[in-house]
Amino acid sequence: MSVIDRYIVRTVLGSVAMVMAVVLVLGGLFVFISQQSDIGIGHYTVADALWYTLLNLPQQVYELLPIMTVIGSLIGFGQLARGSEITVIRATGVSVARLAGTALIAAALLIAFEGLLGEFVAPQLQEVANEQKAFSQFNSVGFGGGQGAWVRDGNLILNVARQSGSRHFVGMQVFELASNHALAAVGHAASATALGHRKWLLGDYTESRFSGDRVMTRKPGAKVLQSNVTAGFLGLAVQDPEQLTLRALWQVIGYFHANSLDARQYLFAFWSKIARTVAIAFAVLLAIPFVLGSMRSAGAGTRTMLGLVIGIAFFLLQRLIESGAIVFHLDPVILAWLPTALLATVTLLLLARAR
Repeated sequence: MSVIDRYIVRTVLGSVAMVMAVVLVLGGLFVFISQQSDIGIGHYTVADALWYTLLNLPQQVYELLPIMTVIGSLIGFGQLARGSEITVIRATGVSVARLAGTALIAAALLIAFEGLLGEFVAPQLQEVANEQKAFSQFNSVGFGGGQGAWVRDGNLILNVARQSGSRHFVGMQVFELASNHALAAVGHAASATALGHRKWLLGDYTESRFSGDRVMTRKPGAKVLQSNVTAGFLGLAVQDPEQLTLRALWQVIGYFHANSLDARQYLFAFWSKIARTVAIAFAVLLAIPFVLGSMRSAGAGTRTMLGLVIGIAFFLLQRLIESGAIVFHLDPVILAWLPTALLATVTLLLLARAR
């Protein structure tokens, strides 16, 4: 890497880092303010709310990095343009393609950062934050993002309302199917605890078993349930797909497909995470045609506003498409890549016209 390449990469990354710091301060402030109504419930204090806010900051970076990259790249390349450094670099014979290649080096570093953050840092810290908040307020509050989970295990169908600990769940329903797929029994447990060795301890369990024209009921009590479903997997199913890592999503998708269940929501989340990470490359490249064109002498405020408009449009389009994938039964893979494909098309067209 030449001196010019290092200088451009350092300028772009520095601008993205500056934007990230500003966004984190604002985002952290909003999260902390949103926690004020929860302070005082149970043992949840101001210090707990501040800790919760800090642990959620990596997840905000992960979700908003494409937007921050657009803004930071426009500011970084804009500084080079306003100081006539881009003009000098171009005068030495550096082509637009060479500038794009240098920009992709910065993009590759940001993509690697995004990948590490999304797989090994942000979800884990967010889970810790939710768990600590839950146990500070109540002993049995759920910290999964979904509205319960349905999981099939052979002739058993399990439904849990929420998770209250790493091995504890609240409100489990058990549906047992007969060999002819008819409903054989329905049970409900107030609590379920994973014992290990494919066993669950169901607390305050009641059951209605169907036999011919008769219905036999079971008095409330404890029961040990045999099931291949683990507490770890059931916890994944309860969580919001957006909060899962790619590895966890792939595990859930495989399980859903193996049991002929609808995995569209998890498929969209899986490919959306990949597409959003790839979009960082085009977010960096998008700055080049702007600084070589009519916005060469524009101020930082103008570029920041342009980056905000592009980034927010990308973010809103992704959220709108997510709703369409679930509500209208559209292909989740195609829709997950659509915002990134549009951004890539616009970027490449503008780069082709840049001089």
